[in-house]
Amino acid sequence: MTVIDTAPLGIAPLGVASPSKPTTVHLSGEIDIFTSAALRRRLLNTLHYSTSLLIIDLSQVSFCDAGGLAVLVGIQRRARTMGITLALRAPRPFMSRLLHVTGLDRGLPMVA
Repeated sequence: MTVIDTAPLGIAPLGVASPSKPTTVHLSGEIDIFTSAALRRRLLNTLHYSTSLLIIDLSQVSFCDAGGLAVLVGIQRRARTMGITLALRAPRPFMSRLLHVTGLDRGLPMVA
């Protein structure tokens, strides 16, 4: 199951976001047909409270299918329309290969 380390749906994060610090979402587990819809909803909610840079940390993601990739691309498009840059951090080797094979590594920026 995908775990998102952000505020629950419909609730703003505690405190005030600093525009100079990125918003970071930590994912873990599997991103697949069973978890993609919930992930999409939560990431869309997160966009409303995000700073100008939203980082999705993939270091604990153990699996991702085409539906998971579609969520990332869709969220990136929505973020862009809101003036938010979406970037990925620390994908595991399998995820890096998947992003490379699909060509998404050219469209989804990576941060250290």
